[in-house]
Amino acid sequence: MQQVITELMNGTCGEVRLNESLAPYTTWKIGGPADVLLIPRDKTELVRAVKLLHAHQTPWTALGRGSNMLVTDKGIRGVVIKLGDALETARFEGELVYAGGAFSFIKLSVMAGKEGLTGLEFASGIPGTVGGAVFMNAGAHGSDVSRILLRAEVLLPDGELVTMQKDDLAYAYRHSVLQLQPGIVTEAVFGLKYGDRLEIAATLASYKARRLRTQPLQLACAGSVFRNPDGHFAAKLIEDAGLKGYRVGGAEVSPLHANFIVNTGQATALDVLTLIEHVKQTVSDRFGVQLIPEVLVVGER
Repeated sequence: MQQVITELMNGTCGEVRLNESLAPYTTWKIGGPADVLLIPRDKTELVRAVKLLHAHQTPWTALGRGSNMLVTDKGIRGVVIKLGDALETARFEGELVYAGGAFSFIKLSVMAGKEGLTGLEFASGIPGTVGGAVFMNAGAHGSDVSRILLRAEVLLPDGELVTMQKDDLAYAYRHSVLQLQPGIVTEAVFGLKYGDRLEIAATLASYKARRLRTQPLQLACAGSVFRNPDGHFAAKLIEDAGLKGYRVGGAEVSPLHANFIVNTGQATALDVLTLIEHVKQTVSDRFGVQLIPEVLVVGER
């Protein structure tokens, strides 16, 4: 590992931070340290870093905005690659939208609306990156990424950049093939349609107002914790099980939205994991429905 650190610190792969706490890099504000946190400054450095790590067979984990991720209290071994400025790009060419993997999905939806493009309104309440959205097939309000994605550029673990068409991603509900074969989404291309600017703006405003009214955005959280089971809404099942406000340590089932677990101040990853298991077991016992988390748990257990 020391040889890898030495090579990374020669300045050609980005900024290197050792034993860096990952809590500030996640929306839950939870997580232990990374052995190495690497912050590439551009795509060239990113590709160079992945090739170097592949050559040394060093494990790595990609980190965007940390909005759908729970980092364990022991942290992540190996190298964590923070995707920031290197992939924060967006441009519009007619009805096509080209967005870097680290670009804010919410910001992209707002920009599309200002361009008079419809199709991304559902993204206005998804607090992650474009890459994370492509990875998870993120969705809301009856739509998801699979409805609008045309193709994505993906950086494979050996450092090769490939283009994957939508069909290559084997999309299903909150699922893509990228969850089975690691890779970093460096850019996504979306196909939208021109629409009525006023209608698009009204829809975005409506979604924003609903989000502010129904979601505990003033507290550290990671969005929806569980997928909606077939024929059910996870939030309603959790609420009907009487779990709103249930706490484990500093982690709490939000009294505002039952499918959100919030960090009330000093929550640990163990608190969150214990609470997730309690919610799953309670809902299973009460209703015979198995809740599946959509939050990614990463790090040493």
